[in-house]
Amino acid sequence: MLRVSSHYHFTPTFFFLNTQSQCLSLSTPPEAFYFGNRTQKAKRKIERERENIMATIKCRDILSLFLFVIFFFSLPMAMGYYDEEGEGEGEGEGREWDRGGQGRREERGDRRDMFLLHRSQRIVSTEAGEMTVVRGLTMKGMENPIHIGFINMEPKTLFIPQYIDSNLVLFVRRGEVKIGWIHKDSLVDKQLNTGDLYTIPAGSSFYMLNTGEGQRLQIICSIDTSESIGRGPFQSFFIGGGRDPQPVLAGFDPKILCAAMNITESELDDFLTRQTQGPILYVPDAQTPGNWASFMQLKQRERLEAMEIDEDDEKVTQEKREEEQGTWSWRKLLGSVIGKQQNKEKEGKSTVGSHHPYNIYDKSPDFQNSYGWSLAVDKHDYHPLKHFNIGVYLVNLTAGSMMAPHVNPTATEYGIVLSGEGSIQVVFPNGSSAMNAKVREGDIFVAPRYFPFCQIASREGPMEFFGFTTSAKRNHPQFLVGANSILQTMRGPELATAFGLSEKRFNKLVDSQHESVIIPTVPAMQPEEEEQQPKEEEQQKQQEEEEEVQQEEEEKKGYHDVVKGRLGSFMRSIENEMVMGFY
Repeated sequence: MLRVSSHYHFTPTFFFLNTQSQCLSLSTPPEAFYFGNRTQKAKRKIERERENIMATIKCRDILSLFLFVIFFFSLPMAMGYYDEEGEGEGEGEGREWDRGGQGRREERGDRRDMFLLHRSQRIVSTEAGEMTVVRGLTMKGMENPIHIGFINMEPKTLFIPQYIDSNLVLFVRRGEVKIGWIHKDSLVDKQLNTGDLYTIPAGSSFYMLNTGEGQRLQIICSIDTSESIGRGPFQSFFIGGGRDPQPVLAGFDPKILCAAMNITESELDDFLTRQTQGPILYVPDAQTPGNWASFMQLKQRERLEAMEIDEDDEKVTQEKREEEQGTWSWRKLLGSVIGKQQNKEKEGKSTVGSHHPYNIYDKSPDFQNSYGWSLAVDKHDYHPLKHFNIGVYLVNLTAGSMMAPHVNPTATEYGIVLSGEGSIQVVFPNGSSAMNAKVREGDIFVAPRYFPFCQIASREGPMEFFGFTTSAKRNHPQFLVGANSILQTMRGPELATAFGLSEKRFNKLVDSQHESVIIPTVPAMQPEEEEQQPKEEEQQKQQEEEEEVQQEEEEKKGYHDVVKGRLGSFMRSIENEMVMGFY
C-alpha cells in the first residue's frame, strides 16, 4: 500500500509520442496513481523512444548548423569574386580595350601579374574617337585609387563641352589639341603639343579640339577620384549635346526651360535634338582644314584685345583720379622706377607659375647615366599639381638595363609603358614575390606605397614608361641596391650581423656594384661559363673561409705568444730571486 504524505500532492506524468507530428506531448492519465509493472515497462520504452528522437533532432541541428556555416562563409567569397570579375560589365560597359593586343589576362588568379591593371571600360566610342578608362588598384589602407584614361581622337574632331566629377591631369602623347575650359567665369583656351601637361579641376566645364593637321590625337590622363560621386570611374555632365548624348538641360521641364531661355518650345526642341553623333564628333566644315582652328584663334585674340582695352581704361581712370586728387602716388613712383623691369620679368617668366601647359620633354633629366635617364615633375616644377596632389614621371631604360630595386615611402606609383618591352617585379612585405610580369607597350602597372619594386628593360631594345604618383611632393625613393642604396648608408657591423656575414665579406659584396639608380643587368653567359661560375664561386668561398680560419689561428697564436712571453719573464724573475736569496 502506497502511503502519501499529506504535505505533498504527488501527480506523476507520463510521456506519450505523437508519431504523426514526431514530437512529444505531456498528458496526465486517469490512472496516475497506479504504479504497476506494466506501467514501468511502458514508461521505460517511452523514455528510450524519447532519447532516440532527441538524438535524431540533435543530429539534424548539427547538420543544419554545419550547412549554415558553409553558406555563410561561401557567400562573401562568391560576392567578392563577382566584384572582381563582373564590376563594370553592365549595359554600355565592359567592352575590352585591346592594349597592344594583350587585353585582359585569362589567368585571373595568377599572382605573377596581380599589380598589372586589366579592368578597362570604353566610356565613349564614336566614329570620330574613343575614350577608355582603366580602373586603378583598390587595396586596404590605400588612398583613393587613380584611374588611367586614354583619349584617341581623329583629325578635326571635337570632344564636346562637359564637366566631370574628377580632377584631370592631361599628358599629350601625340598630336596637338586646343583645350577650352571655364576658369573664374571666363573661357580660357590653351594650345597643347606633344609632351605637354595640363590640369582641369573637377566641376570645370571644358572641351577638347584636335587641331593637328591630319594627325590623330592621343592623350593619357590621370582621373583623381577623391571628389567623385561614385558612379563608375567618373561621371560626365554634358553641357552640349542632343539625342546622343543628352545634355543636362534636357532634364528640366520644357516650360521652365523655355521661360529661362526666353525661346519657344519649337526652338527648344530644335536646340536639344539636333546632335546625334555622340560625345566625340567631327567639326563643321571638316573639308576645309584650319577653318575651325582659325576661328578659335580669332576668338582668343578678340578676348585678349578686350582684356587689354579694359586694363588700359582702368590705368587711365586711375591716373586721372590721382591727378585730380593732386597727391603723390607711391604706386606711380614705383611704376615709373621698376615698371619696365616687371614687364620684362613677366615676359620671360616660366609657364610654371601660371596655369599654362608644361612640357615634360623640356625638363632636363634628374638622373642620367650610360644605362638610361629619369625625370619627375612635382608641385615645385608645375604649381597646379599641388592642388591635385599628383606627381608625374618619365623614365627611359636602355636595352638590358634596370631601375634598381627601390621603395616609394610617400606615394603609390602608376606606370604606362609607352614603348618597348620588359618586366616589372614587385615584392610583398614578407619578402616573397608579389609579381614578376612581362610588360609591353600599352600595359599599365602599379607599385603600391612601401612595396619594393623594379623595372627591367628587355635585351631586345629600350623601354620607356610614363606615369603618375599619388603625391605632388618631391619624391625621395629609397634604393635597396646600388652605390647610393640603403645598404651603403647603413653599412656597419650591425647590418653585416643581420645578414649573418662578417663585416669584411659584407662590405665586399655591397661594394661590388659601382652604378646607382639605373644599373645594368647581368650579361648573358655561355653554357660553359654558367657551368664554370659555380665552381669559381665555391673555390672563392673556400679560399675566403681558409683565410678567415688562418687569421683566427694567427690571432690565437699571437695571444699565446704574448702570454707565454709574460709567463717566461715571470719565471725567470722568480728563478733569479731564488738563486740570489740562496746565495
